[in-house]
Amino acid sequence: MIHNKTGSSRRILTFPAVQPCKSISITTLLDSLIQLAGDIVTFKQKHFSSNKQTFQKTIRQIQNLAIVLEEIRIRVGSPRRYFPHSTAVSSLSEIHVILQKLKFLLEDCTRDGARIFMLMSSDQVSDHLRVLTQSISTSLSTFPGSFVDLPSEVNEVIDLVVQQARKHVVRPDSDDKRVITSVNRVLSLFENRVTPDPDEINRILDHVGIRTWGDCVKEINFLGEEIEAERLENKKMNNSNARVELLSSLMGFICYCRCVTLKRIDRDHREDRVHEDLIRGLKVEDLLCPISLEIMTDPVVIETGHTYDRSSITKWFGSGNITCPKTGKILTSTELVDNVSVSQVIQKHCKANGVVLAINGRKRKSHGDMAPESLAAKGAGRLIARFLTTELTNGDEEVIYRALREIRVLTKTGSFNRSCLVEAGCVSPLLNLLTSEDSKIQENAMAGILNLSKHVDGKGEIVGEGLGLIVEILNEGAKTETRLYAASTLFYLSSVQDYSLLIGENANAIPGLMRIVKGEEYGDSAKRNALLAVMGLLMQSENHWRVLAAGAVPSLLDLLRDEATGEELTADCLATLAKLAEYPDGTIGVIRRGGLKLAVKILCSSGVSHAVKQHCVALVLNLCLNGGRDVVGALVKDSVVMGSLYTVLGNGECGGSKKASALIRMIHEYQERKTGSVEPSFQGRFIHAW
Repeated sequence: MIHNKTGSSRRILTFPAVQPCKSISITTLLDSLIQLAGDIVTFKQKHFSSNKQTFQKTIRQIQNLAIVLEEIRIRVGSPRRYFPHSTAVSSLSEIHVILQKLKFLLEDCTRDGARIFMLMSSDQVSDHLRVLTQSISTSLSTFPGSFVDLPSEVNEVIDLVVQQARKHVVRPDSDDKRVITSVNRVLSLFENRVTPDPDEINRILDHVGIRTWGDCVKEINFLGEEIEAERLENKKMNNSNARVELLSSLMGFICYCRCVTLKRIDRDHREDRVHEDLIRGLKVEDLLCPISLEIMTDPVVIETGHTYDRSSITKWFGSGNITCPKTGKILTSTELVDNVSVSQVIQKHCKANGVVLAINGRKRKSHGDMAPESLAAKGAGRLIARFLTTELTNGDEEVIYRALREIRVLTKTGSFNRSCLVEAGCVSPLLNLLTSEDSKIQENAMAGILNLSKHVDGKGEIVGEGLGLIVEILNEGAKTETRLYAASTLFYLSSVQDYSLLIGENANAIPGLMRIVKGEEYGDSAKRNALLAVMGLLMQSENHWRVLAAGAVPSLLDLLRDEATGEELTADCLATLAKLAEYPDGTIGVIRRGGLKLAVKILCSSGVSHAVKQHCVALVLNLCLNGGRDVVGALVKDSVVMGSLYTVLGNGECGGSKKASALIRMIHEYQERKTGSVEPSFQGRFIHAW
């Protein structure tokens, strides 16, 4: 898709030209034509990825046409001359439409990101260009030039333009054909998992003008958008997937070039490191929207001074909320102010880490991670994985750094890329690099491990070879981000029952996660990631006492009492406490530290979300089930509790409604019996519920 300044978009090689209205004045039409011709001439200095010679000839013709248009404009301005308005407007309007289409075609053929696609579309480009040049000749020949009294030399220029357009033979350049043949040969080698000649790859890249890692990212993003558009169109029209296969093959080709061929990437890495220096000391979590917990694409500041992503805070206000999500403060104004400085830092961070942000606030998606839909793309993916694994094992520091960056990008979301890297034996060298003294190498290696931990086979290799290393990084990693990646890795590993038990048995794993939860140097999103890992471990009952022993209950209650704790982290704290309260010793710990009173306070608060209230209900229910009548009796004393429970019953999801209903029944039964306060039996000890 091509996005213009107005925000609209068009598919590449489509030409939505606008026909001038019939009542347009001749002078206005001529002025617009002269401007269009001038715009076209500016393309003379740009790089064409295909049909370069033909386009240069066409641009020279437009230069001559511009001279004619300017002379006509001068003559039309004279009141002494008769001018056949309708005939002239009709002819010039056709030329106006043609020039619009020609400008679109020039934009496509010089567009950054569409270079390899336009090369492979050179036959189609030639067809479009042939039609447009012939149309210029036809329209210009019908112009009533004899009534304008143009100088003889201008009439000669008109004749020249008409003749050139008629005689102009438009066909794909011979160089284009040669390079297209090379591309097809390389794709054929990919299908058979054969490494292509690097010199041939370089000749292709030089021809289309792809010279840097960043150029490849642009190509991948464009190809990804085209694949999505083609899939949608095929679904509507029930067409074949031949075009999608070609686009997928080209994406595999460009990914291979980015990872394997472009050694000139070194310079780009140094530039990226300069950007990293600019954001050194800044936590990545500071770039995340507190609502969506994703990197902000359009950061804005609200009245309290906190920054949110525009789309997220707009939805928050649109849902009837007039409070700051982070502080809960009631706002007097919902005005949003662009946070330009944060936006600039986000752009630098994304460039340094290969993160691609979506346009116009749409969901981010790394198109390079899309599932391949051709044999060539799959073969390229396996060759890339094999190459990068070798680089990790045998390369020097700069080579390793480059390979780690590629692995981090490739494994971000793509299951195919992850499977290729696991198959190529990438896990073991990544684990070895966790002991590197270079903090950046350690961070990227941990990020790669995190992404590979999402793969079934990757989990097994990681636990088998490196569980101890990951726990060590969790506690002693050189950078905050590295420690957080280790925490997230433990979360994904904990999804397998046997691995969850192994993690719990490591004496430093759960304490390390809780250290992040407690740490003042970590923000809400970091604490949430660590809590998710703890929740994953709590799925195995054997781990609950280990979590309690790590001081989870007092730490989580302290977070709930802290007014600066955000809504999402509050919900996670309550969910974790509710899980711990499923066990008698967890219930004792929560009640003795005032957890019941705090949970009721949050439940009865009007400034919290339904999700938080549902987690409160789950916690209180478990406390009642394990704490007995003394806990239920404490609830009965608070007259506001029942109203809050009925609110959750009416607004909550199925699970929350059932728990609220169960609590309401327990309170009703207690009131009906009117037995008063009864000491519950907690291993023979009296526990104050309130």
